[in-house]
Amino acid sequence: MKSYLQKPGVFIAAIVLALGLSLTSARAADKPQTFTGKVSDAMCGAKHMNGTPADCTRACVKQGSKYALVVGDKVYTLEASDKAALDNLDKLAGENAKVTGAPTGDTIQVSAVTAAQ
Repeated sequence: MKSYLQKPGVFIAAIVLALGLSLTSARAADKPQTFTGKVSDAMCGAKHMNGTPADCTRACVKQGSKYALVVGDKVYTLEASDKAALDNLDKLAGENAKVTGAPTGDTIQVSAVTAAQ
């Protein structure tokens, strides 16, 4: 049996296919999507221990936790560097919000936050 290295055309085709698939996956992950859920923090998720969900979220974020969005049973950690987005997350703590951003696994790189209707 000949190896792929002995058949350069097959080897190159396999490399091109692998690169194409990885680039397609990366582009899909970078595409902004909109998620609707409750604004929380990554430490508490859907179950807050101290006070109201809004108060607990704000306290946990002040202690270093990241904001999160609870969508059904899933908790997404929110990566936000934009001051306006962070201000909106603070205002909407414990409330329903629409978060637009690029998801990667359980993290969303936030580009916009608005109140959900």
